[in-house]
Amino acid sequence: MSDPTRGQRASSFGTRAAEYAEHRPGYPRAAIEWGLSGTTGTARRVLDLGAGTGKLTLGLTALGLDVTAVEPDPEMRAELERVVPSAKSLAGQAERIPLPDAAVDAVFVGQAFHWFDVPVAMTEIGRVLRPGGVCVPMWNYEDESVPWVAEFTELGRDGARRPASTEDMREVTNPAFEPFEIERFHHAQRRTAESLVETIATYSQVIVSAPAESAALLGRLRQFLTENPATADGEFDLPLVTTALRARRR
Repeated sequence: MSDPTRGQRASSFGTRAAEYAEHRPGYPRAAIEWGLSGTTGTARRVLDLGAGTGKLTLGLTALGLDVTAVEPDPEMRAELERVVPSAKSLAGQAERIPLPDAAVDAVFVGQAFHWFDVPVAMTEIGRVLRPGGVCVPMWNYEDESVPWVAEFTELGRDGARRPASTEDMREVTNPAFEPFEIERFHHAQRRTAESLVETIATYSQVIVSAPAESAALLGRLRQFLTENPATADGEFDLPLVTTALRARRR
């Protein structure tokens, strides 16, 4: 597929906000609780940074936390406000967070940290976190240890894959933070062939590529799913892995 700029991809999601809200997976409770357990003291005030349509916000509010969600894209933010009305929603970005100093006990980032200007964002995250608070980036990806999943993701490698920098994020350093720890959590999402293809259609590379290129990719993936015995007959479980990082504010 074509190679659009990072900025084009980062700002593309709003055009598919409703589909993103409907089809993207949520985050397992165990991953969220692991992130929270890195704090010193009790975490009550939480920021979901780059919150998108509220996939992670939902999991945070389900734990009874006081959640503020910050998202720059107005279409994504509108979906968030519809889906998670109990969270406080603010326009803003990671490099300029619209909160005062030491305002929160934890900062969570779902599927967005790799889009940030990370050195600038980490300084801002350190500013809004209280000492002993924790920064928790996390990502959902298909579990490629399952053979059919590995074949499916390889087929879509040119448009639907994880950012190469995801694993490198644990190497990020900032003097305000202790080193990042890493953990992985297995879970699954109930899917159909069509809903999984619709999910791939919300990936940035697919959104911004030429319509013919995107259609060809999605057609190949749909054909695979309709012919693969594990996915051809109605609903199936898509195995997922959440990779979570956490770093405590000194």
